[in-house]
Amino acid sequence: MRPKSAPNYLAGYRPELTDKIKQMIEQEQLADWLLHKYPLAHAIRSDKALYDYVMELKQSYMRNAGLINRVAFDSMLHLTRNALGIHTSKSQVHGAKLKRKCEIHVATMFKDMPPEFLRMIVVHELAHMKESEHDKAFYKLCCNMEPNYHQLEFDLRAYLTWLEITKNPLWSASS
Repeated sequence: MRPKSAPNYLAGYRPELTDKIKQMIEQEQLADWLLHKYPLAHAIRSDKALYDYVMELKQSYMRNAGLINRVAFDSMLHLTRNALGIHTSKSQVHGAKLKRKCEIHVATMFKDMPPEFLRMIVVHELAHMKESEHDKAFYKLCCNMEPNYHQLEFDLRAYLTWLEITKNPLWSASS
């Protein structure tokens, strides 16, 4: 069995963008750039606080999207599914009624990230409540909830690339 290769977080972006990030990493400038742009980690520490945060966003942008039964930080998510967040929905028949359960899990690594990155991943998972595919309608919904969505996603991917190489997180709960 072959070892699993490291994810290429910048795959799909134009070479001039990815080359700039790689150059910043080589010149040890990316960390300073990210810390300047996103100086502090957010203060959401518990699953309850995360649930409240998600519900506030949902109430603001997606009132009619249905109930969310559970929101939680998930320590195994990034390792087992190679995902940063996941939205699950399952329906069960209870007599004559159909009961639907919806959950959002966010990788625990987001406990120690800037509020902008947490918002981006929550917006992404909320958008999956209406749009299952990563298509034009999905990204339009993401941008409706977070106008800076694409830039935040790129910056997060740049940080994940840096983290993969250096194994040195930039933010912590105390920062």
